[in-house]
Amino acid sequence: MQPEPAFRAAGPADVPAVVALVESAYRGEASRAGWTTEADLLDGQRTDEAGVAEVVARPGSVVLLAEAEGDLLACCHLERRSAAAYFGMFSVRPAMQGGGIGRAVLERAERHAREEWGIDRMEMTVIEQRADLIAWYERRGYVRTGEYEPFPYGDERFGVPLRPDLRFERLVKAL
Repeated sequence: MQPEPAFRAAGPADVPAVVALVESAYRGEASRAGWTTEADLLDGQRTDEAGVAEVVARPGSVVLLAEAEGDLLACCHLERRSAAAYFGMFSVRPAMQGGGIGRAVLERAERHAREEWGIDRMEMTVIEQRADLIAWYERRGYVRTGEYEPFPYGDERFGVPLRPDLRFERLVKAL
């Protein structure tokens, strides 16, 4: 049984731990311990300290941390936008994936958008080729919009693509 997480907003001192968690959940061999790996789609980094520090400090933005017994288990980034809250950088420690912590983080993020910001819609973008992840979000009430954004090919801050057809699809949920 996994521990019940405690939630808090990240501060500047948390940036290195957040980067390490995000990288472990999506890139390299360590990420293959979980089901959210993008190692077959992308190489290189998923994020870096400068990018995480920027979203931690940005007004209208919060990085939520889920911790238990002093260990960082999961995180996500929420950004307040005009019509919706944007959900991203969602990461769960690979060995703990599939145990409900991700669901708890998503529910907490939705509650934050609704109760703290008064926003009634959440949106995100997911790499279209991540059918298993999109299905997971659909089971939690997210709807595929058929709206796409190009992958930032050539910008290695977001990784090195291993295939030429990557793009993001927008998913939305009324809160």
